[in-house]
Amino acid sequence: MDKKYFLGANSCEGFVSSFGESFDPNSGWKAYIIKGGPGTGKSSFMKFVAKKAQEKGCETVLCPCSSDPNSLDAVLLPHKKTVIMDGTSPHTVDPRYPAVCEEILNFGQFWKTDSFAKREEIIRVTDDNKRLHQTASGYMRAIGQIMNDNLKIAAACTDKKKALRLSEGLCRKYIPKSHGKAFEWVRYLTSITPEGVVFLGADGVFTEDTVIIEDELGYGANIILNRIRDYCLKNGYEIITVRNGFMPSILIDGIVIPELNLSFLRESSYTKINLPLRRIHYRRFTYASILSRNRERLKFNKKAISTLLSAAAETLKEAKAVHDILEGYYISAMNFDELNKFAKDFVEKIL
Repeated sequence: MDKKYFLGANSCEGFVSSFGESFDPNSGWKAYIIKGGPGTGKSSFMKFVAKKAQEKGCETVLCPCSSDPNSLDAVLLPHKKTVIMDGTSPHTVDPRYPAVCEEILNFGQFWKTDSFAKREEIIRVTDDNKRLHQTASGYMRAIGQIMNDNLKIAAACTDKKKALRLSEGLCRKYIPKSHGKAFEWVRYLTSITPEGVVFLGADGVFTEDTVIIEDELGYGANIILNRIRDYCLKNGYEIITVRNGFMPSILIDGIVIPELNLSFLRESSYTKINLPLRRIHYRRFTYASILSRNRERLKFNKKAISTLLSAAAETLKEAKAVHDILEGYYISAMNFDELNKFAKDFVEKIL
């Protein structure tokens, strides 16, 4: 099964991106950064590359677009230390080490420039799309304020010492000492999209040994996952830190340790994992009496978040419809025969 991660997320903190950190220049990675307008075939190109890589047995990681999960924003080929990515807004990426590490793929070269007769309409539709994304961001910021309130409640309800003792026990049990080189990749498994909250966890992320931490509010799980993260990096492991798609600067949703084929993942109502795996429930480190006193407040917050999420998703859906119109203008100006020839040559070169 293909692995899937988001490299960016429409979060309550604005759009967050790990595109620029999806490759490591110091260990021989090569990044191909695609530039070009909407409708220039960036996603189709990456799907073609991924298909050919899979046919040759290459490990392939697909990175869907958080504004359209049916499209791709990047393809990672870890064993070849290669990434192909959309380097345009909102996840703009420019070369730090041009030619040595990164290479620009300019899809604008396939435009028939005399086809752009509807200049004013293109500008208007582009600005409409931007305004809709700004409106959606407003809803998401409001969600973030409510989630912050939930975290304050959770902090008061959590036995932090017990959560830390539990995390220490997990580290000792599952993670032996290592003498490798510590390295951290940042990924996302959730994002607010035009389809609502999309969770990619069922698509090949799980390792042979996976421990689930059931924690709706995330405060206790965050203590455990941060301790596991620190322990892994201190002991020289390469890890994938899965940041929370709502509050990425505050919460961690998972730690994956590829060398050990081991992962620790938080489960919530947005990240349901219906597999028979070892589970740790938040009740083990929660003061039930304090939680009970705050149930009405948490219930109100849950309803408010649900309403705001619906509004954000609907606005992103409108933005996607406007973006589809914009793509139409660029599609009509593309020389896809030349792009297809380029794609075939490119696959031959990298595979």
